[in-house]
Parts: sequence; C-alpha cells; structure tokens
Amino acid sequence: MSPKTEQLAGAFKLVIDSGKHLGRYEIRAKIGAGGMGEVHLARDLKLNRIVALKILPPEFAADEKRMQRFIQEAQTASALNHPNIVTVFEIDDDHEPPYIASEFIDGETLRARLRRGVNLDETIEFAIQIASALVAAHEAGIVHRDLKPENVMIRRDGLVKLLDFGIAKVVDGPRSVVDKEAPTRLGIHTEPGVVIGTTAYMSPEQARGLQVDARTDIFSLGVLIYEAVAGRVPFGGSNVNEIFASVLSDEEAFPLARYAGEVPAELERIVAKLLRKNRDERYQTSKDVLVDLRRLKDDLTFEKKRKLLAVTESRDALKLSTDIAQPTTSPGAFVAANKKTAVIFILAVLVILSAVAAYSYLGGSRRTGIDSVAVLPFVNVSKDENNEYLCDGISESLTNDLSQLPQLKVISRSSTFVYKDKNVDLQEVARTLGVQAVVTGRVMQRGDDLQISVELVRASDRTEMWGEQYTRKASDLQAVQSEIARSISQKLRLRLSGTEEQRLTKPATANAEAYQLYLTGLFYFRKGGVENYKKALDYYNQAVSFDPDFALAYAMMTAPYVDLYVLTASGDLTPTQALARSRAAAQRALDLDDNLAEAHIAMASINELQWNWSGAEAESKRAIELNPNISLAHNIYALLLSVLGRSAEALAENKRAQELDPLRVALKSNQAKALLFARRYDEAIQVAQAAIKLDPTFPNAHWCLAEIYAKTGNYNESVSEYQKTIELDGPLPTHLCFLGYAYGLAGRHSDALAVLKRLKTTDKYVSPTELAVLYIGLGDKESALQSLERAYAERDPRLDELKVEPYFDPLRSEPRYQELVKKMRFPQ
Repeated sequence: MSPKTEQLAGAFKLVIDSGKHLGRYEIRAKIGAGGMGEVHLARDLKLNRIVALKILPPEFAADEKRMQRFIQEAQTASALNHPNIVTVFEIDDDHEPPYIASEFIDGETLRARLRRGVNLDETIEFAIQIASALVAAHEAGIVHRDLKPENVMIRRDGLVKLLDFGIAKVVDGPRSVVDKEAPTRLGIHTEPGVVIGTTAYMSPEQARGLQVDARTDIFSLGVLIYEAVAGRVPFGGSNVNEIFASVLSDEEAFPLARYAGEVPAELERIVAKLLRKNRDERYQTSKDVLVDLRRLKDDLTFEKKRKLLAVTESRDALKLSTDIAQPTTSPGAFVAANKKTAVIFILAVLVILSAVAAYSYLGGSRRTGIDSVAVLPFVNVSKDENNEYLCDGISESLTNDLSQLPQLKVISRSSTFVYKDKNVDLQEVARTLGVQAVVTGRVMQRGDDLQISVELVRASDRTEMWGEQYTRKASDLQAVQSEIARSISQKLRLRLSGTEEQRLTKPATANAEAYQLYLTGLFYFRKGGVENYKKALDYYNQAVSFDPDFALAYAMMTAPYVDLYVLTASGDLTPTQALARSRAAAQRALDLDDNLAEAHIAMASINELQWNWSGAEAESKRAIELNPNISLAHNIYALLLSVLGRSAEALAENKRAQELDPLRVALKSNQAKALLFARRYDEAIQVAQAAIKLDPTFPNAHWCLAEIYAKTGNYNESVSEYQKTIELDGPLPTHLCFLGYAYGLAGRHSDALAVLKRLKTTDKYVSPTELAVLYIGLGDKESALQSLERAYAERDPRLDELKVEPYFDPLRSEPRYQELVKKMRFPQ
C-alpha cells in the first residue's frame, strides 16, 4: 500500500470509527456499503438537513487520474434535475477521505420491495418512473451502466429515485466484475474490453466488454421488470460463470407467462423487446420505452374501469329486474305502477350494452385517435442514386403492408411520392392527404448493410408516437418491413386477426435477390415512359427467374405489358399478344396466391380489356374485399362500371379511390371521363380543368378535356388540348387518331387527312377502334363502321368503351353499330 493510500485509509477509519465530523457533515450512522464505498446518514450542519454521505474507499481516492475523471462525470450527473434521480449536493475531494453528499431517501431499495412482493400495477408504475429517469439521463448524454434493484430507491410516498448516476460511467475497474459478496461492485471505463456492471443485469454487449450506449440501460430495465413480474431474473444460473453464459448466449428469455399468472400481452411484448440480445432489435431510446409503458398503464386502467362499470351497471340492472319481479302491491296495481319502471329497465339494459360497446370500441383501434396514415418517401441518406430504388421500394412496400389493415386508412404511394426530395411541413402534408399520422424514414446502405430509421408522427401536435432504428443485412429487408408494419399497428392499438397478422409477416419471396430485382422493376415502372416500362419488365422477369413462385412479381408485370402494348401501342407486340402474356402472368400469380389482392386487380383489368364483364367485376370485388385500402382496386372497378354505363356507382368508386390517393391526377381525370360518359359535360369540364391545374404536365387530363370540348362544340379548343397531349406524351398513334378527329370536326379536313395518311404508313400498331374515331371526325361513317368491325374481329381492347363513349354517338342509330354492341354482350 502506497503512503498516500495508507494516509487515506487511516483517515477513512478515523471518520467512520469515531463518528466525528467530515467537513460540515456530522456522521450519524452507516446505512449501506458497496464497491464504491460506504454510505452514511449525516447531518449538514450548515443547512441543517439530513443527507446521504458516500465516503470513497482509500484505493479509489489515491488514484488522481481516476479522481479527476470521477469528479468530471459526477459534476455532469449532479446537473441532472429530475424528480426520479437522486440529487447530488456536493462532491468534495479536498477533505480526507473524499466524499459525495446527496439527498437522503427515506424508503427502501427496490430489492427490499421485491422481497416483500409487488403487484402488476406497482411494477408498471415503478418501471415508468425508472424509464422517466433514464430519458432525462440519456438526453444529457449519461449512461447509468449499473441499473439494478440495489440502485433504485422507493420513497415511502411511492416516488422512485435512481441512484449512482454518472459514477459507474467513469470508474476504471478490474476486468472481472465477479464479486460474490457485494453485488454492487462496479468496473467501468469508456474503452472496449473492460467488463462493467452487475452480472445478472448486464446487457450482452456490456458483458463482452464492448462500447456501450443507452441501450445497455434499456436492457437492464427489462431485467428489472422481468424480475418483478416473474420473481426471477431472465438470464440466471447457479454461479457467476453460468449467468455470464446465459447472458451471452443467443437464447432469448422465456415468456413471462411461464413464471407468472395472467400477463398482459402488451407487457409481454415490451419486455421481450427490452431484452433482445441484439441491441439493434431492442428499443433504441428510453423515450420509446416510456411511451409504451405509459400507454400500457392507461390501457390497463381503462380496462379496469370498463369492467367495473359493466359489473356495477349489471348489478344495478339485476336489482331493478328483481324489484320488478317482486311487487309489493296487488297484481293490478303492480302492473299499473310498474309500466314506467319496465320501460326504464329496458332502457337501462340498452344503456349498459351501449356503454360496454362504446368502451370496447374506444379500447380498440381508435384509442389513439389515429385511424389514417401516410408513408412518405424514405430519404436516401447515402445520396447514392443506385440506392433510390431501395428507398422507394421500402416506402411503397411498407405502404402496401399497412394497407392490408382494414381498420386503417392508408394513403397510396402515388400521392405520398409527390413529396419525394422535398422539405415539408408534416402538419400541412397530413392536412392535404387527409390523415392523422405520418410515417417518415431514412435509409443508409453501406455494402450489404442497411440502416433504416423510421418515425411515426402524430400530425396534430407533431409529436413522435414511435421511432426505431434498424441495422440489418440487405437480405433481411422484407423482415424489417414486416417488423416496422407490426410496430406501427401496435402503436396505433390495432387489433389484428390471425389472417391480418399473417399478411404482415408473410414475405413476398424467400429469395432476397429476387426481391431486390422486383424493387428495381417497381422503381422503373413508377418512373413511367416506354423505356422505363421495358426496363421494369426485364427486372420483373429476372425476379421470377430467381424465384418462380414469386406471386407479387407476376402480378405486377401485367401492368407494363398493358401500358406498353395495349394502351399506347408503343412496342413490338400487338394488343392481343400483350394481353395473352399479361393474362398468363396474372393467372400464375393467382395460382400461387389466391389471396393476393394485386393479382386479382391484374386479372380484373385484363378481363375488362378482353370483354369478360362478369369476370372483371368479380375480380374487382375480390381485390377490394382482400384489401379495401388499395386505391388501384377501386379505380379499376370504377373504370369498369363506367364503361358499363353504371355512372353513379363508377363515381362512388372513383371517390373512394381519390380518398386513398388524393393527389393522383389520373383519378381526377378518370372522374372527368366518367362524367363525360354520363354526358354531364359541364361537370366534366370543371373536373378536367381541376386535374390540369393539379398537374399541367399530365397528358390524359388534356386528352379528356379535348374530348369534352369536341362534344360541346369547342372545336378549336379541342384541337389545342389534343396538341398539348402530343407535346407531353409524344406523337403516339392513339393521340394522332384523336387529333385527326378534332381537325375533322373543326373543318380542317386537309389536316385530318394528313394525319390519316401518316397513320396508314406508320410501322406502329394503330388501334382500329381509335382509327374509327378519326373517320367519324371526317364524317366517313362507312369507314368508321368497317374499322369498328375490324376492331371486333381483332379483339381490340380499346373497343371496351363502345357502349358509352361519346365519340361513337353519330353511329348509334346504325344497325351495324347496334349489332356490334350486341356482340359485345354488355350486361343490361
């Protein structure tokens, strides 16, 4: 022992043994001891108050380096001002021995309280207060590192106080933390390799001597809660080595229900997440823990009140019914006197049932007040353009996952992606999209590693309801997306059926490479344009080559086939060939997964184009039944209803689609088209103009307005709008047909004939249905009818609008036209 240490040891013994003063403190009694020294009850003679005086051991105080770091960190701890953290009054290293003066807690340790037993309500209340203390400490950059029952005090009034903040963080200790006699012994430093803390309460990273952060305290809090409920620590053993082995193993803790009675499912989930061995899968902040614990407490309190109310009202109703059944007067008088009472009884029963139903309803999915959400495009933090497909794919996939929950309104990606790469006000976004909460996220990719940060924000006050950070391999992307969706559903208190839970957890494919190829295809398809559609098809086909059972990829590849070859005639396939390939892909998707809404949407669209009206309606309804949150399903059904002449139903479905996808211009354009088919031209003009105002670059809105102008006699305006369509979308055969039609109506026959000549010499596919429209503009009914008959013979999918399209009004009295309509077998 060095002279300095001997001197301090003497002073230590002198103070302790003699009961004399230490500075301005009068030692009264020893009240505790641990690896950091002895704790004594003392009186502050200057301020006349009782304090707890921790007198540091000689070997600690003799090391100047340790003392310097200890004082610096202890000063930081003393700056914490929180009701659940013990207040440090003074740190004095001038006296011998050095000491720390802090507030005296008149109560007992959590360890003592656990020996007496705690109930569930007490456990949750204590956990909330501890978590509250951790939030304050972690926000100040302080990690406790030795959270255990001995370091938690409970005052007589129930207030929890956390002890020894900041101390454990700076004290260098031996590599071994084993102290069989003193479980409070510490050994801590900021350098990796030094094992710190108390064995049974350590996190795995702490036990390995790795660098630790706030998540270590979060793990230890999980141990405390587990021990309080189960009566034992989650990772135990008969000796220290066995405890270490248990903490460091890959095995998770047994469910609480194994050792306790009825444990709330939400508490089971919270504790399981607190105790995840992989800290990236644990709660990432103590604030999130606190939010979940408080909500759990509120839920349990609410449930108790609900049950109490139900019991009380049932008892009162029973008493009332007994009184009615046992009259104290004659039967005749009883009947007369109790008619009113019987009515009151019936009303009372109804009130009870209504109250119970209301409480059950409020206790369900709407307890948070959130029943609508939008997932904004995730931010590509790495700024690598090659990762854009990944960020977009995660956002869209998460949207699709959440959309499977019928209790929740989820805005479609085409509306949320309006905000891509923009700094936005979340309240304004929520107001525009008509939602109560917004999900935001960031993605960083380094090699095969992904770091995904996600937040769920309540729009009304911009508060974060939940946040999490995930570090995973790119191959685990689908699992992360499912976990995020589950976490959000839990935060919103959505009660999921077994089927809904399966949908959230079921991966689209087991092949990680196939999934990334699928996301890349999705990325290019969403970009739009002929070349991007071709790239999308290529990636989708690659995806199914890696996984021939990838149902979602088959379902999604039908769209570029239709857009490329059927609607725009932009490729080297005829519509008939393209539809055949589309149907084969959609059927393959249905064969693989008949519960996939996207597959039914694809088949509904193809059935309509192939004039299978009943099949199209059945598939549309099935898609909506499987996932009522998919805007596209409502849109496909609306388009079908529109061509069948069921305009009121079509507009209703279109309205629902717009509620789910409010910023998608195509839906507003389709609304204008439905109004056009219903010959409601004035309304159609207003809606089409609104669509153009929303996005002046959207070709179909100009095309729709052009047709309405043509039907209302505004021929020059019609020509102008068709020309804008071509400027925006290129001189596709479909656009040229309609421009030629407008030229003809405007009296510009030479221009119309020039267009006709150009179409007859093009090597691109020209729809005979659309060519008939040009002939109508020229007043050539015979050529128009011949072209329509050819369209029927070739099964031209554009013929599906024959029943309602105003273009064909000049032909409706023609017998040959009526025969064509009959052949199409439109339902009456």
